[in-house]
Parts: sequence; C-alpha cells; structure tokens
Amino acid sequence: MFFHHPTRLLAALLIGLAGHAQAQDQCQLNLSESLLDFGLMSRLAQHDSAPQRLLGERRLSVTLTCAQPTDMSLFYRATAATAERWRFTEHGSYNLQASNGVLDGQAVDLGLLPAQGQPPAAIGATLNWLTGHGIAPLQNGTVLLGKSFSVQLTLSAWADAAATYVRDATTWDVAGLMDAPQADRSRELSLRARFAPAACTPQLSNGGLVDYGTLPAKSLNAENETPMATKTLLFSVNCDAPARFALLMKDNRDGSATGGTDETAYGLDVDNSRNKIGRFYLTIDPADFSADTQPLLYRTDSTSGGAAWSSASSRQIPMAAHSYLAFTDSLGSTSGPVAIQNLAGTVRIKTYLAPMNALDLSTDVHINGSGTIEIIYL
Repeated sequence: MFFHHPTRLLAALLIGLAGHAQAQDQCQLNLSESLLDFGLMSRLAQHDSAPQRLLGERRLSVTLTCAQPTDMSLFYRATAATAERWRFTEHGSYNLQASNGVLDGQAVDLGLLPAQGQPPAAIGATLNWLTGHGIAPLQNGTVLLGKSFSVQLTLSAWADAAATYVRDATTWDVAGLMDAPQADRSRELSLRARFAPAACTPQLSNGGLVDYGTLPAKSLNAENETPMATKTLLFSVNCDAPARFALLMKDNRDGSATGGTDETAYGLDVDNSRNKIGRFYLTIDPADFSADTQPLLYRTDSTSGGAAWSSASSRQIPMAAHSYLAFTDSLGSTSGPVAIQNLAGTVRIKTYLAPMNALDLSTDVHINGSGTIEIIYL
C-alpha cells in the first residue's frame, strides 16, 4: 500500500491539471493585427499649420470565441490622453472606432459600457470607443451572451506639430491591452510610428571661394591693418520640408585670427614664421534674405544653445562660431526662428590683413582662410 499511494496522488494531480487546462482553453481572443505601423511620417505633405496632423488610419478585427455562452464585453486598457483618445507618447494620440459587430453569426448593435455590468451609455452600429469604457454586443439595450463575437476596429492616430521638428530619427512605440474580463483573456496591441529629422542643404556660390588675387606688398599698409574690398557670395539653405534651424560657422584656421578672441572673427592662417596673416568676417543682413512666402525676415540669435533668443531685429550681424544665428518673420520676437524650407540671400565677406611689418615677406604669403557653415536643427 505504501508504494501505491504516490501513484494515486500523481494520478489525481494530473487529472486536476488536465481539468484546469481544459477550463483555460474554453475561450480564445484573437486580433487580426497585433502591431499597427504608421510608417515614416511624411513632412512633405505638411504645409499647413494645423496643431494636430493625421498619421493615418489602420483597421483590425477582434474575435472572441468561447465553448459556452459567455459575456462578450471587451475593454481596452491603455493610457488615456483625453476622454476620446489614448496617448501616443507625449506628442501624439489615437482613438478607436468600433463597428460591424457580429454575435454567433448575427449582426448586432454595440453598446458603450462605462464599466463591467453597467448599462450602456451609448448604443449604435458604429461607436467611438471612449477611454475607460467597454464594448459589448446588445439586443434591446441588454448585453448578450454568446459563443462567438467579432467586431471591426478603425484606429486613427495624430501627431502634434512638434513631432515634425525632431533632431534625430525617432520611433514611437506604445502598447495597449485588449481585455475580455469575463472570458479571462487579453491580447496586446502595439502601435508604431517613425519620424525623421528634416534634411537641409546649405550652398554658397562659386563653391564658397573668395579670391583676392595677387596683392603686391607695397599696396598694403606697413604699420596698420589693411581693410580689403568687401566680397559677396550667394548663400542658400534648401530643406526637404519646413524646418526650424540656426546657423554657426566653424573656423577651420582656429587660433590664427588677428584682433583677439572675437567669435565672429575667422583666421587667415599663418605665414612661414607663424605670424597671423589677418582675419575675416561673414556678415548677414536680413534685408538681403528671403524665405518661402515670408514678406520680411529678421535675424535672431542665441548665446545659450537655443534656450533663449534675442529680440528679433533687422540689424545685420556677423555669423559666429558659438552663438546661433537664425531667422524669424516677427520683429521683436524672442521665440526663436520660424520653420523655413527655402532660404536665399547674399552674405558679405569683410577681410583685414595684418600690418606688412608684422609678416614674414621673405616668401609669398598665402591668404588661406577657411570656415564651415553648419546647420543646427532645433
């Protein structure tokens, strides 16, 4: 008898597990799509100023089947943004619309349930699914039991305007839970959307080359700096969509500018004796620039990396190595730049040569200044 007891106990345990597994298999909840991907947000189609932009619509079907007649109520659990939308990260939202309810092969109305077991707050063939509510098949205002219930869902998602102005490629991933509490079944539904930063290309005429030709030493000032004739270049920035950006210029001859440590002065390199040859400035006058359909442009700058902006002005300003320079259409604005797709204008290059007595003229001195204009996406 002693050896038989464990055998009977094991058999009883196996029977118990089989019974539990059979109970768990009585209902199945399925989604036709478990991941709804809205793809890459196209900025090219977004020329309006609407605060919310539709990412698109996606459809899926939900099917609940049970071996025995069961309460078919479905609830969607996710973080709410409003009474009618769920949160799609801090810059987006989405809603659900339920339609085409079918219970055990028969079309039925749908009811919007404030909570499990409560009477419906709304009834219809098509319903906007409110956050915190459930959807159930109805007849004469009463929630029906059934073995098979299916419903079609249309999910619409929106992004606010800030989603367009990302500095780096960004992916939104959120998830909600489709829950059938009376059937003890749930399934995860995931949403995804991707956003790419704007791509802007700067260009300078003549390949960005300013050529002063050959200058005889006797034509230059021996004791004082020699100001050279102002040169101009056409400058443009073209983006694949409106983008908020600022400009910087990096000195490729850093440390060779005469005249101290001014961040707007760029070096002309050094001679054979390591003497500084001079400096140049690249000046922007807002009156010389146009952008998209803006009637007037004003310049605004930031010494804090875009955290704060100067009062927008029509005064010209030299481009700097550390302070952001940008454009807006509002005089006096401190909100920073507006979004621009195509910017074009003329930049002025002013050059100063060091006194000839401060240079090594035993060989030719080559003016060799170089700077790189950078676009900073905001």
